Amino acid sequence: MPHHVPLSTDIFDVMHTMRAMRRLKPDPVPDDLVFKILAAGQAAASGGNTQRWKFLVLKDAVAKKKAVQVFYKRLFDQNVGPRYRTGPVPPGSSRETQLRQMSANEYLTDHYHEAPIWIVCCLDGENPNYTAGSSVYPAVQNMLLAARALGLGSVLTTRHTGYGKECDEAMGIPAGYKSYAILPIGWPMGNFGPVGRGALSDVVFLDEWDKPYPGLQ
Repeated sequence: MPHHVPLSTDIFDVMHTMRAMRRLKPDPVPDDLVFKILAAGQAAASGGNTQRWKFLVLKDAVAKKKAVQVFYKRLFDQNVGPRYRTGPVPPGSSRETQLRQMSANEYLTDHYHEAPIWIVCCLDGENPNYTAGSSVYPAVQNMLLAARALGLGSVLTTRHTGYGKECDEAMGIPAGYKSYAILPIGWPMGNFGPVGRGALSDVVFLDEWDKPYPGLQ
C-alpha cells in the first residue's frame, strides 16, 4: 500500500477513530480498495431488501466534479461558513475546535473536485417523508467505515442537495433517481484519532424521558 496510514480490523476502533477527513490528497486510490468499499455498501440493510440504491463512481470525470463544486462552494458561502462563525459550539467541542473544523470544511469546499474518488449514493423515486434516505444511508455508513478500515479518508457530504436538481443533472444522474450523498474518498492528510463527542449520559434516557441511566458515563 503506497500510503502509510494505520489500518484497523477492530470494528469498535474503526467507529471510534473515524474522524471526518476533509483534507484529502489527490493521489490515486487503487480500484481494488474502491471495490472493497462499494461491496461494504452493498452489504448494508435496505428496506425489504429492495436494494434500490445505485452508486455512481466519479473518478476521471473531472468536469462533472467541477460543475458540482461550484454549487458546493456557493452553499458554503451562503450557509455553512456563517453557521460555523456564529453558531453554538457542539457538545464535547470548543470554539477553537469548531473554527479548525470550519477551516477543514472550507478546504474541502475549495478542493472538493480534487478528491480522486467520489461515490455518489442514489435512490430511485421520490420519498419526501420521514424515511427518506433510510435505504441508502446504512450503505453510506458501511462505506465510510470500510474506508477508515483501509486507511482512507472520507466524509459524508449532502450539501450539494441544496441544488440537488442542478447537481444531479451535472453528474448525469437520470430522471427517476436522486443523489442523497457524495462520499469524497482519498488518502488523508491528517490523522485518525478519537472522535469528539459529548457525554453519552447526556443523550441516553432509561424508560422515561430525561431519566438517567444509572452507571452510564
